[in-house]
Amino acid sequence: MTAKITRDQLIERLASGHPVQFVETLRAEHFAQGHLPGAVHIHFEEVEERAPQVLTDKDALIVTYCSNTVCQNSRIAAEKLAKLGYANVRRYEEGKQDWQEAGLALSAP
Repeated sequence: MTAKITRDQLIERLASGHPVQFVETLRAEHFAQGHLPGAVHIHFEEVEERAPQVLTDKDALIVTYCSNTVCQNSRIAAEKLAKLGYANVRRYEEGKQDWQEAGLALSAP
């Protein structure tokens, strides 16, 4: 099972200048409505197909997220990434809803 990361840990990491590669695991239309800063879109069903092209650094911190704790897409995607050899995968389980409720901005394409 992949480890979790909290919003506070993410904010701290971003503020210190350490890179975070966010991966939104929802459908494309949800990604287009707004996503976490610098996020790439990989629907959880497309991880095996798209990750090698989109996520080239297998040692980078990769944080999967979806809408909220009810959504399981981020967990599924994180587990698939770990099986593909990505060494530093975390799940932001509270997801986009938590990010917005904290007053943090989403990016649009």
